[in-house]
Amino acid sequence: MRSLILSIALLSSAGSAMAEVKTKKVEYKYDGVTFIGHIFWDDAVKGQRPGVLVVHEWWGLDAYAKSRAEQLAKMGYVAFACDMYGNGEVTEHPMDATKMATAVRKNVDIWRGRAIEALKQLTACEYCDPKNVAAIGYCFGGTTALQLAATGADLKAVVTFHSALPTLKPEEAKAIKARVLVCHGADDKFIKPESIDSFKSTMAEAKVNFEFVAYPGAVHSFTVPEADKHKIDGMAYNKDADEKSWASMKKLFGEVFTK
Repeated sequence: MRSLILSIALLSSAGSAMAEVKTKKVEYKYDGVTFIGHIFWDDAVKGQRPGVLVVHEWWGLDAYAKSRAEQLAKMGYVAFACDMYGNGEVTEHPMDATKMATAVRKNVDIWRGRAIEALKQLTACEYCDPKNVAAIGYCFGGTTALQLAATGADLKAVVTFHSALPTLKPEEAKAIKARVLVCHGADDKFIKPESIDSFKSTMAEAKVNFEFVAYPGAVHSFTVPEADKHKIDGMAYNKDADEKSWASMKKLFGEVFTK
C-alpha cells in the first residue's frame, strides 16, 4: 500500500511539473540599444499556439506586466513581456516614469521600431504561431500597441487598458489590420474627451473593426491592484472593471485566433 501511495504521489507531482508555466529572459537589440524582455509559455501545451505581446505601463517592465504575461501563458498562449525603455529599466517614481516614457514618445519612428522589434522576438519564438498574434498594453503600453498596429503589423487583435489614444493619420489608421478593443475608465481624468472623440472618428473613417468600452466609476490604472500605493490622484484599482475588461479581451481572442 505504501508503494502504491508513493507511486500516485510521484505521478501527481510529475503531472504538476509538466503543466508548469516556463519563462526565460530574452535579450535583443534595436538601434544600438539592448532590451531585456521575458517570454512565458506552458510546457504542457504542445506545438505552436497563438502569441500575445504584452507592453508595460510607464513604470517599465515591472512585475505587473510580467504577471499578465504569465496569466496569458496559463490560458494556453505564449506571451512576450517586452521592454520599451532598454536594459530592463524600471522605476516607481512618477517623474522618472514620465521622463522615460517621454523619451520614447518624442520619436514616433523609434517608438514604433522598438515595438516592431519586440513583436519579432515573439513571432521568432518556437512556441508561437506567427499567423495568430495579438498585442495588449497598459497605459503607455496600450498606446504603444496602437502605434504598432498603425504600422500595418500583422496582428489579429489589439487590446488597450487605460491608455492614451494616439493621433493617427488617415493612412495610418487604414493600415490597421487588427480588431481593436479599447478598455477605458469612464472617470479617467488623464485622457481628454476630445482625444477620445478624435480617435473614435479616425477609427470609424478608416473602417477599423473597433470597440470602445468605458467602465463606470473606473479611473486610470483600473486594472492594477497596487495602483493606489502610488497615492496619485486619479489612479486607483477597480476590481469590477479589471475583471470585465479581461473577460472582454478573452472573448475577443476566442473570436480572432484561428485553429
